[in-house]
Amino acid sequence: MAMREIRVIPDPVLRTPCDEITTVDDRVRSLVTDLVETVDYEGRAGLAANQIGVNLRAFSWNIEDEIGYVLNPRIVELSDEIQDGDEGCLSVPGLWYPTRRAWYARVVGMDVDGNEIMVEGTGLMARCLQHETDHLDGMLYLDRLDKAVRKKAMREMRAQL
Repeated sequence: MAMREIRVIPDPVLRTPCDEITTVDDRVRSLVTDLVETVDYEGRAGLAANQIGVNLRAFSWNIEDEIGYVLNPRIVELSDEIQDGDEGCLSVPGLWYPTRRAWYARVVGMDVDGNEIMVEGTGLMARCLQHETDHLDGMLYLDRLDKAVRKKAMREMRAQL
């Protein structure tokens, strides 16, 4: 297992919705190990499987010294209370923009043993759960920006390419 290379925009895998995991086999276990090892670096809050080139619904997180993962996550609850802090992305390096997210989020999925798990959090953890689930749906945080801000971000991103 190893730290994997992060795919960056405009890689089409980032815009492709990921497939459900139907069988947990050695390939999926290896993916989880790679996700956990790759997110375990300073400044990394979360990592979706498509960010390392794998089109399966799985992500890992590294929030407040807690590292974990979830397979086939789906958001089941979001608070009405909103946070509007800066958000960045490993696949969109160097860009940080205010992004509206729910203050609280709850995700349900499964672990590598097929057991249902629930992951929830507020603040940064809630932001991570929403951000990584968006990745698995083929979305980037840039898609959530107001139109004028998104245009500015896209210009800045093109200038970096």
